[in-house]
Amino acid sequence: MLGIEGTAWAASAALYDGDDVVIETDAYEPDSGGIHPREAAEHMHDAIPRVVETVLEHAAETTDERPPIDAVAFSRGPGLGPCLRVVGTAARALAGTLEVPLVGVNHMVAHLEVGRHAADFDDPVCLNASGANAHLLAYRNGRYRVLGETMDTGVGNAIDKFTRHVGWSHPGGPKVEQAAKDGEYVDLPYVVKGMDFSFSGIMSAAKAAVDEGHAVEDVCFSLQEHIFAMLTEVAERALSLTGSDELVLGGGVGHNARLREMLETMCADRGAEFYAPEPRFLGDNAGMIAVLGAKMYAVGDTLEIPNSRVDPDFRPDQVPVTWRSDEPDRAVVGGQGVDDAEREGEGGNERDDENESETTIRGAEAVVTLEPEAGRVRKRRRPKRYRHPDLDARLRRERTTLEARLTSHARRAGVPTPVVRDVDRQEATLEFEYVGDDDLQKALTIDRVESVGRSLATIHEAGFVHGDPTTRNVRVDADRTYLIDFGLGYHSDHLEDYAMDLHVFDQSLVGTADDPEPLREALRAGYREAGDGAVLERLREIERRGRYVEKE
Repeated sequence: MLGIEGTAWAASAALYDGDDVVIETDAYEPDSGGIHPREAAEHMHDAIPRVVETVLEHAAETTDERPPIDAVAFSRGPGLGPCLRVVGTAARALAGTLEVPLVGVNHMVAHLEVGRHAADFDDPVCLNASGANAHLLAYRNGRYRVLGETMDTGVGNAIDKFTRHVGWSHPGGPKVEQAAKDGEYVDLPYVVKGMDFSFSGIMSAAKAAVDEGHAVEDVCFSLQEHIFAMLTEVAERALSLTGSDELVLGGGVGHNARLREMLETMCADRGAEFYAPEPRFLGDNAGMIAVLGAKMYAVGDTLEIPNSRVDPDFRPDQVPVTWRSDEPDRAVVGGQGVDDAEREGEGGNERDDENESETTIRGAEAVVTLEPEAGRVRKRRRPKRYRHPDLDARLRRERTTLEARLTSHARRAGVPTPVVRDVDRQEATLEFEYVGDDDLQKALTIDRVESVGRSLATIHEAGFVHGDPTTRNVRVDADRTYLIDFGLGYHSDHLEDYAMDLHVFDQSLVGTADDPEPLREALRAGYREAGDGAVLERLREIERRGRYVEKE
């Protein structure tokens, strides 16, 4: 399999024979600033023939077959249109000349699949952290679903914007990593909304901190501690949602040792496995295109030339995962922020033998003790070893306070929630009334989802958002649906924030339900009944953006 990559920086070609991968790459390096699409495309035009020729020469030397390849795979997107068109043209010309099939590969799915292939994992969650992208993917219902993503800029681009501000040349990531070795902690913004996240606020604050006289080494250190903790937190939440115990890292930012350390620590504490591919597969490279192309070719997933148009906005959840069609879906499991294995005693259940009615459950963020006979739930946010101690203490205190306050505010606004009975900010513990018979994800119905839509509209009218409305954070009984876990909530009067609240719940339906479309419509119907139609219009705008890819 000949693979060709050229979505932005890397003009790359690779050869994959089912065992070994040979990669030849010629990277674009701008004279100043970030990527310039026209210059990048010109680089692709000059470099692609050279790198392809190099790997074809290798193919000719290592096989007697003619032609020496069986198919040509190329990156169809996402990426910069001018670069993609150069690569697409080259791939079509090669496939036509060699009279072999053409395979169109989604660049982001390739990041996941090369890690899954090298790690020999069955069904991992994938964290993609690259220049223009940052998102979480997991397999369900024949596609890779986007569980969480950046709400503004890619993680690498965000770091580069900071380094350009301080006058450092591209690429900025390695320079930040080096400077951070001599830095000390400074508080910066930390923005996580469910499994989505945002970097714009922290970048503005980091630039301002340098302008105000903070040592650049301290700001670099703190940038890494905040940004990578955000990515690690949402990765842990995705593992909890899916019940997966495997995490794969992809993307060029994965070269950063501190990010890998955080992810490895988090997985070790959960009893999960973590895999980061070898460095040549982390950044943009044709090796991953060739590996996924071979899987697709093996099941006949090829393209006719008229249907091989590139797509700069090609989302991973648009790709039918034909090469895994015989595999069962992973069931999304759990309750109260835990999976069934943890609830039933496989590595996390701490049932009190003296009181069979009391069950302590380890979730993604907290330890929750359920006492249904006493009508009580106790919750304690656990320290996270992967986070800097100062940041960890701050988040645990803030989220405990917010959860208590916003749960009570929602109740006063008319939304069913548990009564808050006690809160200890310093110890990050809460005590609630026990509500509901189960979590919504185990009892999904049209009526219950409509009720969630009405509840979200009500709290938005009251001027705040839930922050993490998922099927795991709704409790249900025969008569009511209760919103719980407001720890990521905040006060806001912005349509964008309200629409993002809906987006988080909408994506949890996609990742939870076997047939999510009727439920997604029920969410919108419930919100329309009680809320502002402008929020639903903004939700449609968010969905049209395909926010996980930034064209810069």
